[in-house]
Amino acid sequence: MKPPPPPRPFKRLVPAPLLSLALLGLWLLLNRSLSAGHVVLGTVFALAIPLLTAGLRPLPVRVRKPGAVLRLAFTVVADTTRSNLAVARLLLAPGRRRHPAAFVHVPLDVRDPNALAVLAMIVCITPGTAWAELSLDRSMLLLHVLEVDDAAAIAASVKQRYERPLMEIFE
Repeated sequence: MKPPPPPRPFKRLVPAPLLSLALLGLWLLLNRSLSAGHVVLGTVFALAIPLLTAGLRPLPVRVRKPGAVLRLAFTVVADTTRSNLAVARLLLAPGRRRHPAAFVHVPLDVRDPNALAVLAMIVCITPGTAWAELSLDRSMLLLHVLEVDDAAAIAASVKQRYERPLMEIFE
């Protein structure tokens, strides 16, 4: 087996070009200035931050099915909207709570660290759910859910609506 080729000089200097561009753009937007000083300082930050945080990124991301990304995004928006309404109902009328909060165990098939990170973000931005714990072997997710009627149905929904598309995208 051949060793991987050494990284090209540009790739060594700019390991994440899209991240660098986003950081520079964010710097300029936050400072609301296109002055030479802000462009230079923003460029320094945009080049330095990805270099300093390279070890924190688990693996390079290769999106395998861009269509699945769009479908997942629409699913997350719909679910987040629905969850916002459900949580608002609970906050405005706490006596009308249908079911108690509980922890739900979700068996996981996905193993890609990037997919797990996206799953964590999806679960955390959806009102009424919180990522509680991931088993050491990454085979089980402990999820806290605000209202649990059927834990098995919730686990199946997470696997169907989020895990399966993430596996299409990342694995």
